[in-house]
Amino acid sequence: MHIRLIHILLCTGFLLMPHSLLNAVQSQSEQFEFHRGQPSSPPADFDILIRNGRVIDGTGNPWNYLDVGITGNRITAMGKLTDATANTVIDADGHYVTPGFIDPHNHSAGGLASPELSHSYPLLAQGITMIVANPDGGGPLNLEEQRLDLLKDGLGVNVAQFIPHRSVRRSVMGAENRHATDAEMDKMKSLVRQAMEYGAFGLSTGIFYVPGNFAPTEEYIELNRIVAEYGGVHQSHIRDESDYSIGVVAAVDEIIEITRQSGVTGIITHIKALGTSVWGASDQIIRNIAQARDDGLPIFTDQYPYSASATSVMSAMVPAWVREGGTDAFHERLSDESQREKILAGITENLERRGGPDRVQYRRFLPDPSVEGRLLSEIAAEREMSPELILMSQIEQGNPGLVSFNMHEDDIRAFMVQPWNMTSSDGGYVTFGTGVPHPRNYGSFPRKIRKYVFGEGLLSLEDAVRSMTSLTAGVSGLHDRGILRPGMAADVVVFDPERITDRATYRDPHQYSEGMVWVIVNGGIAIADGEFTDGMFGDVIRRVPHR
Repeated sequence: MHIRLIHILLCTGFLLMPHSLLNAVQSQSEQFEFHRGQPSSPPADFDILIRNGRVIDGTGNPWNYLDVGITGNRITAMGKLTDATANTVIDADGHYVTPGFIDPHNHSAGGLASPELSHSYPLLAQGITMIVANPDGGGPLNLEEQRLDLLKDGLGVNVAQFIPHRSVRRSVMGAENRHATDAEMDKMKSLVRQAMEYGAFGLSTGIFYVPGNFAPTEEYIELNRIVAEYGGVHQSHIRDESDYSIGVVAAVDEIIEITRQSGVTGIITHIKALGTSVWGASDQIIRNIAQARDDGLPIFTDQYPYSASATSVMSAMVPAWVREGGTDAFHERLSDESQREKILAGITENLERRGGPDRVQYRRFLPDPSVEGRLLSEIAAEREMSPELILMSQIEQGNPGLVSFNMHEDDIRAFMVQPWNMTSSDGGYVTFGTGVPHPRNYGSFPRKIRKYVFGEGLLSLEDAVRSMTSLTAGVSGLHDRGILRPGMAADVVVFDPERITDRATYRDPHQYSEGMVWVIVNGGIAIADGEFTDGMFGDVIRRVPHR
């Protein structure tokens, strides 16, 4: 306060100030006057200041015009920061400003650990600033070793880790189709506990896959009791998304029961009704989840916004019993003529379940890349062979990756509007231009905004952003992510609503999404004015265990 104004206020009685404090203020004022003639460069208020944007804070609240100030790796101020200065000022006029998107189901960890792919471009171009790795029960047991691998060449996005059940079980029991002994259960419990102490965010299970589908419900309950002690989550590729075995409704109910008995938070991952025989099952599934939540059970789902799924021939077409016992046992069965007919019958049944050869497209097959991107029906007609025999011959050479078109849009939309449904990609990491992967690798998050928000008006932009940010952060235990607030981690995206879109297609998937104008990861600018900066600002985030 200027000294002349202080005197006026004192004289008029509006300010009572001790004489000693008045002298101190006068001294400071005189010092200011003395230095006024010697210009200096005061430090900027912020490292980054985002102005004029429509801020969607991630909670589901309507957007509002606010400025966002970032210092270091934190958001330090929000509001009308009219007179503030910054080292970098971003004019977000006409754009939306949101928290960085969090992908709760992503297979990219292996690629991110390589120098060629650690830049994370396909993720950053979608606005993804964090992934949760090791889904479906797959991934390494040694999470510290994985963390070091991820960080050794730099990391473009943040990574959180699950401990994968399939790897846990395989390390203790191999691929045997039986229940664990008490001693084996103790070993598996110990591995899960070690991971949770280390900072895993929870347990991922692939109950559909070998050897996960050999485990009874009780095994999952016991292991998840440990996860629950640490406040972690259980994310599961359920036992059946179609009618392979118990059926999709019963498989969802199994996760509800695991949640009820263990006390863990349950996530039904990439929720779907796969195949014509279960189309429409979303109604019953939604009712069952809603009832479980009414009963006080924390059940959630995640979903990618496509009508096609992706997996391997082995998982989709080959009956689980054929894979029991591991690779050697599998090949022994293939070489046994009496078994081959039974295997072929199983492949025929599963191919029909997936919608037939017209609905199955190859992703990648190294022994024969000529099939990549083409339908199984095309290959069968070209080679004058039955689709089943082609698949049989291919699994003897390797394990082709497939995309199968097996979902109905009505089910997709029904799941998407549920308030407990998160956005995910189920994407993996592939070298740009290699194979013909599912377009979800490149387009999931922008596609949901472009198609289902702006295109169809199925849900509001604020609700879509919530499903990509604060919902995922809250479910997973990421307490300083997913919301724009002072004190939160500075993972922020600025996107153009006119340009945001996915470009990847099923036939031409290697195309980055568009519309992300600025992407900030831990306070570092990864995309600036629509261009990658090559900055590596990601980290491996560990959950703080609490019991």
